[in-house]
Amino acid sequence: MKEEFTISAKNDLKLVIYAISDSVGDTAELVARAAASQFNQDAVEIRLVPYVNDPGEIPEIVEEAGAFNSLIAYTLVLPELRDLLVREAAKQGIPTLDIMTPMIDAISAIVHHPPKLEPGLIRKTDEEYYRKVEAIEFAVKCDDGKDARGITRADLVVIGVSRTSKSPLCMYLAQKQIMAANLPLVPEVSPPEEIFRLPSHRLFGLSIQPQQLNEIRRERLKTLGITSNADYISMERIHRELEYAENIMKKTGCTVIDVTNKAVEETASKVMEIYFRGERVEEYK
Repeated sequence: MKEEFTISAKNDLKLVIYAISDSVGDTAELVARAAASQFNQDAVEIRLVPYVNDPGEIPEIVEEAGAFNSLIAYTLVLPELRDLLVREAAKQGIPTLDIMTPMIDAISAIVHHPPKLEPGLIRKTDEEYYRKVEAIEFAVKCDDGKDARGITRADLVVIGVSRTSKSPLCMYLAQKQIMAANLPLVPEVSPPEEIFRLPSHRLFGLSIQPQQLNEIRRERLKTLGITSNADYISMERIHRELEYAENIMKKTGCTVIDVTNKAVEETASKVMEIYFRGERVEEYK
């Protein structure tokens, strides 16, 4: 059913659209601007009024709008705020347009589930998306020790010898909005001092059985077209790397996870369990 708008006595004046929202107000403002673009630029002014969550604000906003040839467009989720706004606007003879409720009601009727009626949920969703993108970009930038500065900025750091799935693990964690850096442990290169200052719940060492590591490295060299007698896959070299890595992990006091025959998802689940438990402990200290 179409909403009927009262014809204002101020019809010859510029229309002022009040875009009222209980959150940022992007939706109400965007719809108002899209509609206003169909008219002369000087004919319509849009005033955004965000974060309206207090019923006491509404009479003041409506009173201000009453001084103009106005229209109120709103995206208020809470029914009590919507009802109050409509009542106050009616007193001033100001037409109102509910942008959000018809869509919410239509979805609710189809999915047979009531809406949450929580203001600002779309903003929370956007924040989660951008956090995930940021975490993925961070994982790429700090992959394989490319940016040592990432160690101090990371939520957690993963260490281990080459081909222990450090990079896939960090990318998986990034999908969970965790900023993870990883660092290879190589006997010829001393690790940065920063890892020795990280709490154990933020530093994870990946260990693996020598034979499986040898097989993984052999497959990796095949894909690169490199000769199979490379030192990289010799068992002597592998044992030396693993022994060196084990000593570093003991020295740091990090959590060590054996990734032998483990899927990345399984390792990530263990990492997240330890990490979040440690964060809660830190929070209460």
